[in-house]
Amino acid sequence: MLYREALNKAIDECMSEDNSVVILGEDVGKYGGSYRVSENLYAKYGEKRVIDTPIAELSIVGNAVGMAIAGLRPIPEIMTSNFSLLAFDQIINHSAKLKYMSGGKLEIPITIRMATGLSKQLAAQHSENYDSMFCSVPGLMVFAPSDSLSAYHSLKYAIKSDIPTIFLEHELLYPKDSEFKEIDFNPLKARILKEGKDLTIITYSKMVYDVLDSLDLIDLDIEVIDLNILRPLDIETIKNSIHKTKKAIIVEENHKTGGMGAEIVAQIMEKCFYDLDAPVIRISAEDIPIPYNRKLELLSIPTPDKISTKINEWREKNEL
Repeated sequence: MLYREALNKAIDECMSEDNSVVILGEDVGKYGGSYRVSENLYAKYGEKRVIDTPIAELSIVGNAVGMAIAGLRPIPEIMTSNFSLLAFDQIINHSAKLKYMSGGKLEIPITIRMATGLSKQLAAQHSENYDSMFCSVPGLMVFAPSDSLSAYHSLKYAIKSDIPTIFLEHELLYPKDSEFKEIDFNPLKARILKEGKDLTIITYSKMVYDVLDSLDLIDLDIEVIDLNILRPLDIETIKNSIHKTKKAIIVEENHKTGGMGAEIVAQIMEKCFYDLDAPVIRISAEDIPIPYNRKLELLSIPTPDKISTKINEWREKNEL
């Protein structure tokens, strides 16, 4: 099943089961969504539940917050995470805080979906990852699934939850085909995609595939963890893996300074310091706005070759 089809399936099932679930955003209706995620939902549920909006992210999320206060379960879609900056007041000061500021009287069951990450030559204003920004906000839950199975189960969980949620969908994953089967799946737990004994690599979203593609170039038995949920972070799965391998590396598409990797390293140092046999390193995007030029664009982010090269250099430096 394609990643976008899994998202569509999750939304469709939730809308079928619960009349309070609505979707709103730019071109989500008749057009079927910029990434085809809401395809056929307009014909099935009508304009009152699949709502085309103006190009105004503050309004999209603000209306969704009002809907949530009134008893609906809105799913606002933002075309790219860069545009979410226009809605930060509604995301942070309202979605994340109103339950606490009302003494628990107001529930905000809102799932804010947005495309994120570097696609191909969309330049700096359409290519950013703001994962760590959202994860720094108390009151929000943040998902970043990597495949159809995790996307489907995580989105259904988010829509049914009363916790305001940021749902990050990497732009290059929408057409990604992966195995889909009906199994018990806990979206709040990280997944061990490959077991190993020499090194733990912690990653998520599109970087999962770059890490897996790099393994043949690294002469280590590597354990690969796909986080899936970024807030709350499943630190227990990370701890158990590091206890076994004694070494850890984080691979992310965030910029290095203040990225998700920085938070993960901090928690590892607090909870796993005495298990470590080598320094934890971060392989991440460079601290520059994403270039438009394709060669420069690829130089600015982790790629399989860059991941393997950096890990092999780290290995030699630490005589492992």
